[in-house]
Amino acid sequence: MKLALTIFLLNACYITLNTFRTMLVVRRQRLWAPLLAVLEEFVYVIALAIALKNINSPVNVIAYTVGFGLGIYLGIIIEDHVALGYVNFQVTVKIDNDDPKYQQNKKLPEDLRNNGYGVTETWGYGRDGSRLILNILAPRKADRRLMELIHELAPEAFVMVNEPTQMSGGFWSKEVERRFRKVTHKEKPNS
Repeated sequence: MKLALTIFLLNACYITLNTFRTMLVVRRQRLWAPLLAVLEEFVYVIALAIALKNINSPVNVIAYTVGFGLGIYLGIIIEDHVALGYVNFQVTVKIDNDDPKYQQNKKLPEDLRNNGYGVTETWGYGRDGSRLILNILAPRKADRRLMELIHELAPEAFVMVNEPTQMSGGFWSKEVERRFRKVTHKEKPNS
């Protein structure tokens, strides 16, 4: 049983590292992904050697496979916690001067800016009239909070989120990061 536990833990560790490293590769982390890969392969060689040497026991095989599943879960949890990179929200809201329900959407960009987010506004036209289209770039650590804020301020908004792999220019990189930290620190004492 001790051997099965060792196989389980080693494979869970290997797959956790593998999952996290894969996410680093997708985000083009050219330094951290290869460094993590070295540690990942070290654990893999040890885990596989022990598992293959003791493959004759069904308990060891089960320990290896369950460790694999747990490793994927833990890798995702770690990556969510670290939340590297940025997300781009495209928010589309209806604007209708005759309907008070939609008039409040005109304030949405300023409300989001007051919460520390950089917002770029454009206008569009949909099937039923004018639309305000907002592009908001935010740290991934803020994506859940931003989604909740959008739903609170404009419950009928259409929101599309994607993860940019490269960015260049704009005032985003320093100014919004500073503003985001400032707003986040203000909230912490009240929590």
